[in-house]
Amino acid sequence: MTVKELSELSGFSPVCLPEPEREIEGCYCGDLLSWVMGRASSGQAWITIMSNINIIAVATLCDTSVIILSEDVALDDGVLGTAEARGVNVLSTALPTYEAAKELSALI
Repeated sequence: MTVKELSELSGFSPVCLPEPEREIEGCYCGDLLSWVMGRASSGQAWITIMSNINIIAVATLCDTSVIILSEDVALDDGVLGTAEARGVNVLSTALPTYEAAKELSALI
């Protein structure tokens, strides 16, 4: 499933899609950035409630296909601009992290 395909489904809203055709090859959930850096894999969707500028750096280092912001977390304009400039896809969902991961798992 591509990031664009996921963004078109109910429950997952596009925030920033500079690379919409990236394939989602798995999922990693976590909010401790250093932990995510050591464990998330290339191509995975990363589900988090974190929204500071550092998530863009971590997503870039890990080469995640998309950041999914759970629980209706929003990005400020500065983080959004950096995501666009760095080619980092971002989606949002009202679902809690666990529920978002279950939904994503059923889809991929």
